[in-house]
Formats: sequence, structure tokens, C-alpha cells
Amino acid sequence: MSAPEKPKIEFPCDYPIRIIGEGAEDFQSMVVSVVRTHAPDLDETTVSLRESRNGNYHSVTLTIRATGEPQLLAIFNDLKATGRVQMVL
Repeated sequence: MSAPEKPKIEFPCDYPIRIIGEGAEDFQSMVVSVVRTHAPDLDETTVSLRESRNGNYHSVTLTIRATGEPQLLAIFNDLKATGRVQMVL
């Protein structure tokens, strides 16, 4: 019996990303800045922010036009490298 294959994503495509991190006032602008280095055509109308109940965490959701897995990996790595991001979904 073979292992199931990962679902294949056909690029380019619209790709939603959720970034969860510290509840700082500038968290959203930091996330947008990092993502924009890899997706310069980011449409800021797709960006939304949700705060946790106590305001300790923020969740930024945005949609990029993904060009391939290397781009997604670079975004993930750069967001994690800030030290301010706990999770990228």
C-alpha cells in the first residue's frame, strides 16, 4: 500500500496565509512589510487583523498571488526569523 500523495497546488494561485504572533500595535504592518518583499503585488484589501480576547496575540490573515513553493517557504522563513511570529498557517 502506497502513502497518499500530498495535494498538489497549481501555481500561480491566490493563496491565503494566517500569521499569529505577539499582540503589538505594529504587528500587522510588520507582517505586511515582510510578506510584501516576496509578494510585491499584495492587495492590502485582503489583509485583516483579529485580536485575541485578552489582546495578547494578533492574527493577520492575507491573500497573496503565490508563484510557487520557494516563494511560500521564503515568506514562512522570513516571518519566523522576526522572532515575533508564533505560527504561520
